[in-house]
Amino acid sequence: MNITETKRGVILKVSVKPKARGFKIALQADEIVAFCTEEPTKGKVNKELIKELTRLFRKKVVLVSGFTSSRKRLLIEDALKSDVETALLAE
Repeated sequence: MNITETKRGVILKVSVKPKARGFKIALQADEIVAFCTEEPTKGKVNKELIKELTRLFRKKVVLVSGFTSSRKRLLIEDALKSDVETALLAE
């Protein structure tokens, strides 16, 4: 998985697939894939991704890079790598 622990929290590398039927996070070939329901216009996918990951991890989530790309890096503040891995595997 593309998870890196830092002083501020955990960096998560995610590939985003927009316009899915429902929001879902899946692990595919050691890659984290987020299926989002929104269209990739005006930051709608980014907002949905941050909202859903905040709900999943119960921590503040910040988009670090990939604002217009399908590959994004998100910071989950004050999180531990083991907690993030556990939550992703439970999804």
